Amino acid sequence: MIVSKMAQNLIGSEIIRVAGEVNAMIAKGEPICNLTIGDFNPALYPIPEPLREGIAKAYAEGQTNYPPANGVAALRQAAAAFTQENLGLAYPADDFLVAGGSRPLIYATYLALVDPGDRVIFPTPSWNNNHYCHLSGATPVLVETRPENNFMPTAADVKPHLKGATLLALCSPLNPTGTMFSKKDLEEICDLVLEENRSRGEGEKPLYILYDQIYWMLTFGNVAHYNPVTLRPDLRAYTIFIDGISKCFAATGVRVGYAFGPTEVLGKMKAILGHVGAWAPKAEQVATAAFLRQPEEVRGFMDVFKPKVQESLTVLYNGFRELRDAGFAVDAIEPMGAIYLSAKMDLAGKTTSEGKVLQSSQDITFYVLHEAKLAVVPFSAFGSSRDLNWFRLSVGGASLEEIKAALERLRKALEKLT
Repeated sequence: MIVSKMAQNLIGSEIIRVAGEVNAMIAKGEPICNLTIGDFNPALYPIPEPLREGIAKAYAEGQTNYPPANGVAALRQAAAAFTQENLGLAYPADDFLVAGGSRPLIYATYLALVDPGDRVIFPTPSWNNNHYCHLSGATPVLVETRPENNFMPTAADVKPHLKGATLLALCSPLNPTGTMFSKKDLEEICDLVLEENRSRGEGEKPLYILYDQIYWMLTFGNVAHYNPVTLRPDLRAYTIFIDGISKCFAATGVRVGYAFGPTEVLGKMKAILGHVGAWAPKAEQVATAAFLRQPEEVRGFMDVFKPKVQESLTVLYNGFRELRDAGFAVDAIEPMGAIYLSAKMDLAGKTTSEGKVLQSSQDITFYVLHEAKLAVVPFSAFGSSRDLNWFRLSVGGASLEEIKAALERLRKALEKLT
């Protein structure tokens, strides 16, 4: 079969490959603690009851035809009001675009702004930007980040790459690390983007920021969420925001995301998605619009949901720190947001009881899976080197009891290595 070069060279998701082996083990009855997919187990994390009831009601009322291409007006208005009330970002409803989750919106951003060969800058690790570059024909510019800065890019990291670039793709809280921008770091990056755009000639395409903040409601402790436009209002003309309900309301399968930003860019994104047809179902849009207009219900849900997520992350973090303090070659970064823990398992060079030497993050992934029944994803799945022995652990699919049991199994698996 002859296919396009794009399709022929498209790399499959490493997360899905790991998940395939995990599912096969689960099917055999093995007690796997699955921390691979950035999803929620509905039995542990159900969506808000008013949202569930609203979806059922909308279907019962016959809301089953095509939604408008840019989203149901009531939802765009509700999302605009919700964004202004909670983030202080005032955008008209007409500058909001609704789609079936955040993925089509990110892809549409790429297609609306990036010509084949244009340079797109993004940090590693980060979610899916390498694949979006491939799909759009962009030239990826990978910026390696460091655990010393919580795997978040700094101005010094991105500055050498900005000249002539088209897009800077950022995310905070960050998937896969569960870490966030400090105000200072994001301000310095924003200033560099403004400086770069001032240097460009008339008719030259500006440098845009794609700012994925889908996890902004899931922040922990005293950490604050920041965004480019609040920090530097002049970036309003150059920033496309990605948001939605998938993560903040455990509603990954409900598939309601929205983007907002400059009118002209959002208009082109609407046209692109109109041809693709990547709409959120109309009933779900209607129900989401009604739910976002109920601040007490939103607060009530978050008051239960967020501490539960935080507790699982804290237990996992403390477990890794205790193993580190016991002398094992592991560590973790204290979670700041999202549903992820960044954990180091620096086990390369260790020998298993069968005599196999672990050489890469993939080897470590499958050793931990088979010996500790703990399923994790290496940062190499997010663009980092296979030699970087850091991993994403996602807590939405596992109970607190499963996590605690997996930590005990991990200790025994580490004890077996020499």
